[in-house]
Amino acid sequence: MLNMSSIWSALAREFSDVPNLSELTIICVRLGIAALLGALIGYDRERRGKEAGLRTHMMVSLGAALFILVPLRAGMEIADASRVLQGIITGIGFLGAGAIIKQSEHAVIKGLTTASSIWVAAAIGIAAGMGSETTAILGTVAALFILVSVRRMERHIDTEE
Repeated sequence: MLNMSSIWSALAREFSDVPNLSELTIICVRLGIAALLGALIGYDRERRGKEAGLRTHMMVSLGAALFILVPLRAGMEIADASRVLQGIITGIGFLGAGAIIKQSEHAVIKGLTTASSIWVAAAIGIAAGMGSETTAILGTVAALFILVSVRRMERHIDTEE
């Protein structure tokens, strides 16, 4: 016969990582900000028809936030969490490399901007996950300025010599 009290007790212990509404709010804000800011960068890439667009940037930013949020919420010291950060940065480097395509017949490399935007989306997710939401927002504004405004400036640069 099942003991319902034991089951409820086990479930309560299993979900005890969020002890109150205040902690739940903090987690939701950090993850929500990470996903939203990743979406803003991803929207630009999606609008330009790039392979890594809205969903990819949202997932990268959200994943980076989760990777740092979980150990910090569990009480890991920031010095120890630096190893987590190193792992995120390395992993995102491999993901970004997948966005880069070399077209050998034209000796043209494509996807560098998208790869770098994936890298920045991860950094923004890390900032949001660590509770530095203002820094994450400012980083997003800077990234969007580069992706939108600097792109317009590039059109006026004469590359022929």
